[in-house]
Amino acid sequence: MNNPLQKLFFILLFSPLLGMFLLQLFRILNTEMTDSEELWLQMQHNRRDTLNATCLNKTLSRSEWQLEHRVAQQLFVDDYHKFIYCSVPKAGCSNWKKILILLKLNLSRDVADVIRGMVHKTNLLKTLSSYSPKKQVELLSTYTKVMVTRHPLERLVSAYRDKFLHPSGYYSTVVANEIKVFSKRKQNFTENVTFQEFINYVVTRNLKNMDVHWKPMFLLCDPCNIHYDILGKFETLSEDADRVLRRISAPESLYYPDSKSHASEKRTNNDITLDYLRKLTFDQVRMVMEAYQIDFSMFGYSFPLKTGFFL
Repeated sequence: MNNPLQKLFFILLFSPLLGMFLLQLFRILNTEMTDSEELWLQMQHNRRDTLNATCLNKTLSRSEWQLEHRVAQQLFVDDYHKFIYCSVPKAGCSNWKKILILLKLNLSRDVADVIRGMVHKTNLLKTLSSYSPKKQVELLSTYTKVMVTRHPLERLVSAYRDKFLHPSGYYSTVVANEIKVFSKRKQNFTENVTFQEFINYVVTRNLKNMDVHWKPMFLLCDPCNIHYDILGKFETLSEDADRVLRRISAPESLYYPDSKSHASEKRTNNDITLDYLRKLTFDQVRMVMEAYQIDFSMFGYSFPLKTGFFL
């Protein structure tokens, strides 16, 4: 191989083979990406069909519709990327707000560097309620709109664990004491609110007046009257979030983080949710299902969460 002519011969011999190999590899990868895109788009189509069927069945769509202020307050706007995100608490909203802050500041920083506590207090984030009614209509018709949902029961358990099992100021004191009074608790008043007490309190509330952390998702985002371009789910959040970020042309380095409020605590999942549900009576479960039945139907969730659940 010391002969230059021999080297040239082998280069000319193998270059076409290498080129053919790389071309074939590109075709395979491109086909896989196309198939993945088609599957995701089909999933979005199915989610929208399910949502529209419930909107029609429950007559929730309005021909004469006006955006309610309570809904406009849940819609966070990034004008530069023409992006509107509906915040559904306990469905990954804190991490979405971290992303919105970085988009707003145009910073090439790791999203994990954004302090979790600041996302709910900062003035950097704008909601649609800060725009004029005319501008609201314009943005809703031109910006990319995203809503992310979570299984209603898992979201409910997550809210209870987050707000009442940890010192959280307002919820662990004011709301907790309200629930204890509602439950007519006479002894052990200083102990944590039980899950049963929390459920009894929740199912007796007017749906529209519920706290946003456990208010039905369809009331938070009004998806029957706002046409969301992407319907994400907590259960498929990694892929859905990546599709959203690419759709709005976010920086390549930006990603959806897998962080949560209490790092040392296991994230609320099917098994944890079932453990909590087993503490309830049949009537309590029935009332929970009635309170969230539109969310179940509209977003394609089923009960039980897992085969083999018995009360």
